[in-house]
Amino acid sequence: MGSAPNAAATAHVTHPAKQGFIQALGVFTDTLLICSCTAFIILFSKDSVDSSLDGIQLTQAALTNEVGGIGTVYVAIATLFFAYSSILGNYYYGEANIRFFTSRQWPVFVYRLLVVGMVMFGSLASLNLVWSLADVTMALMALCNLVAILLLGKYAFRLLDDYLDQKRRGIKSPVFRKESMKDIEQDLECW
Repeated sequence: MGSAPNAAATAHVTHPAKQGFIQALGVFTDTLLICSCTAFIILFSKDSVDSSLDGIQLTQAALTNEVGGIGTVYVAIATLFFAYSSILGNYYYGEANIRFFTSRQWPVFVYRLLVVGMVMFGSLASLNLVWSLADVTMALMALCNLVAILLLGKYAFRLLDDYLDQKRRGIKSPVFRKESMKDIEQDLECW
């Protein structure tokens, strides 16, 4: 939905296209491999699993049906690590964004309080409310990123062309030079 670009933006690479390839690999792994495997496990177990189950209970029942009792434990532990790492990762993204805009400490302190409050709220609120809020915020994040893609897409393709051109010329590790994009050279901070 668009939280990964925050992490990608902090990477130090010789050419932005390199990080773009890494990000594409992350999307492929997460969306096509992990999500598809989960879907196939559920689909293959459909006849053997209680049809009233949904969400994580459905995934646990389907995996248990395929691999035995360890399936329930595996899904529970994987979910714990996923939730914990998601909270830490998104917290880091938010704090890094605040620090990009200001060097003052009070906005970071307020953000930390808000994060703790939201974790508590998410733990106590109804599951339907939490998922509805998550869906709305993900839609807003996707919308922001779609606008960014529309505005920046032409530059991304030019960067890709520059990278591929260097590879065709036999350069093993292409290096981006801001002089190659004179029209936006003054806006580039990193190169």
